[in-house]
Amino acid sequence: MNSLVLEGSPKTPSINFDGEKGAFLIEGRSIPENSLDFYKPVMEWLDSYVKEPKEETKVSIRLEYFNTSSSKCILDVFKKLETIFKRGNKVIINWHYEMDDEDMLEAGEDYQSIVKIPFNMIEDDE
Repeated sequence: MNSLVLEGSPKTPSINFDGEKGAFLIEGRSIPENSLDFYKPVMEWLDSYVKEPKEETKVSIRLEYFNTSSSKCILDVFKKLETIFKRGNKVIINWHYEMDDEDMLEAGEDYQSIVKIPFNMIEDDE
C-alpha cells in the first residue's frame, strides 16, 4: 500500500502515513481554514487502508494545538482506526503532549474515552 505524505505548514500538520509499515504520524498545528478539505485525502487514504490493514498499526500524534473543526476530523481518523481495532488487529495510539500542557493531555484523554482503542499518554520534555 502506498504512503500518504502531506507537508506541514504554519496552519496544517504534517501527515506521514506509511501503509507498508503501518506507522502513522500527525504532528504540528492543525488550524486549517477548512478542516474538512484538509483532512479529506487523509480520510480517503484511510478508507483504503481499513480494507487491508497491517497486523499492527502504530499511530503517533504530536500536535501542539488544534482548533475545534480539526478536533472533529481527528476524531473521524480515530473512528476509522477503531474499525481496524474491532476486527482484531492491533492498534497503538501514542498521544504526545508537552510537559505542563494540560489541555493537550485532556484532549487525548477525551479521545480515549470516546474511541475504544488503548492510548499511551506520553509526556515530552520540550
